[in-house]
Amino acid sequence: MPTYNTGRILSESIDSILAQTYPNFELLIADDKSDDEVTLSILKHYEQKDSRIKIVYLDENRGAGYARNKAIEAARGRYIAFCDSDDRWFPTKLEKQVGFIESKGCCLIYSSYIICSQDGTETGIFVAPRVVTYGGMKRDDKVGCLTALYDTVPFGKFYFPLLRKRQDWAMFILLLQKCRIAYGMKEPLAYYRLRTNSLSSNKRSLVKFNINVYHKVLGFSVAKSYLYFAFIFLPTYMVKTIKRKIDSKIFLSRNMVKKEPA
Repeated sequence: MPTYNTGRILSESIDSILAQTYPNFELLIADDKSDDEVTLSILKHYEQKDSRIKIVYLDENRGAGYARNKAIEAARGRYIAFCDSDDRWFPTKLEKQVGFIESKGCCLIYSSYIICSQDGTETGIFVAPRVVTYGGMKRDDKVGCLTALYDTVPFGKFYFPLLRKRQDWAMFILLLQKCRIAYGMKEPLAYYRLRTNSLSSNKRSLVKFNINVYHKVLGFSVAKSYLYFAFIFLPTYMVKTIKRKIDSKIFLSRNMVKKEPA
């Protein structure tokens, strides 16, 4: 878990991990040089509260990818999973995913997740595809980082390329170059908080970061990177966005029906 000036919502994320029905885990939090006293006091509180929590304090702010990598370096477990400091896991996430990855015999899995507004209100859902291949992942990111879990045994630890944004997509592409296929669980197992002031909430600002994945990580020429982005990534992304909106309308309408009194 990377964190930087997350404030009080950090507690919700940590509590969701401590509430896991699968108890055999360690939580490594890499603090990316926070200068928010609330964040720092929360980290110290939880570090003293639970011996499974380890805090890595970085001496320089270098972004979420670098922070995640420092946590991966310190990780001792076979399986590695991710949760940003404003997201939350369902209590059964690890238990169900460990069983799922062992049944599939693969090295990367993921699941659907519920999308929330900044105040925690459910606003939609991302329904995970059942299978993602290396070729499909190059077209567009199909794995929610907060739901991903990978096995270090087949190919060792994988680290995030040091891009300021989209480093999670880049890492999963590199992992799929090795394992070729990943499997998804249709059941949502996490809550993704869409913060209005985050870079990822501004899709236009992410264009250059998407192109950087093709150019800097996959080694495409600048021209090929732009062409691949324009004619492969964008159409795929648009289809995914339309599907997510349809899935979200169905999800929200079903939830409204459940909440109506009998």
